[in-house]
Amino acid sequence: MASKHGFKKSPRDLLVVGQDFQLDRVESSAAPGFSGKKRDAEQLLADRARRLGVLQEQLFAESKFGAEKSVLLVLQAMDTAGKGGIVSHVVGSVDPQGVQLHAFKAPTDEEKSHDFLWRIQKEVPRHGMLGVFDRSHYEDVLIHRVHGWADEAELTRRYAAINDFEAGLNEAGTKIVKVMLQISPETQKERLSARLADPIKHWKYSPGDLTERAFWPQYMEAYQKAFEQTSTETAPWYVVPADKKWYARLAVQELLIDAFESMKLDWPKGDFDLATEKKRLAAS
Repeated sequence: MASKHGFKKSPRDLLVVGQDFQLDRVESSAAPGFSGKKRDAEQLLADRARRLGVLQEQLFAESKFGAEKSVLLVLQAMDTAGKGGIVSHVVGSVDPQGVQLHAFKAPTDEEKSHDFLWRIQKEVPRHGMLGVFDRSHYEDVLIHRVHGWADEAELTRRYAAINDFEAGLNEAGTKIVKVMLQISPETQKERLSARLADPIKHWKYSPGDLTERAFWPQYMEAYQKAFEQTSTETAPWYVVPADKKWYARLAVQELLIDAFESMKLDWPKGDFDLATEKKRLAAS
């Protein structure tokens, strides 16, 4: 990397959920592998945004010539963990024409009448697009486990269905980057307090945030189970410490860049004769 304050080791290797991963061992205030400070991270984020932008444009351009590739960023987290900041500061740095964002809310009555993946399948990124799921199909194995809305047999079925769904996406050319932003309960409390203290931020606050906060241990158990069942070779999970927003944004940016670079993208060649077109333009 260009900066001396960059990562000593790729976040892909540092943050991946492996076989022996334990969520309760993640230090949410840490900055694994990064040697700089906040100001260094902010500068590097801006510098690397140019690289991400080029890669995203190459993906988009290739699709215009028949390439069947896309990228899907899945963002999961407890409330206030910074999903919106990732969308704004990382995804927001690329051309919006190439971004397909969907924030999944509580399912509608129509959506509930179908299998849980029905509404998800309709939003997968088209060829050439960077898709972003702000919350996702994982809500149906997280909140449902926490509140007992699905029994163990149904949850097991859903884990298997998710793995099949993601394997199918990968086979069809979609590179999946699954990120869980991990914050501490103390950090969440500080951020909720800040929202209540500032009228400008009241729109971000929901009383339901406190309701779900009471189930923090159960959510951590649900995430651990989901990681164990759905962190696969083709679609691994990455757990990003997110108490430091600047670190989380930089780490997710690097995960995306790595995903794009693994696709071996390039600029497509024009389907015209260059010399002829130059002559035509000069004569016009």
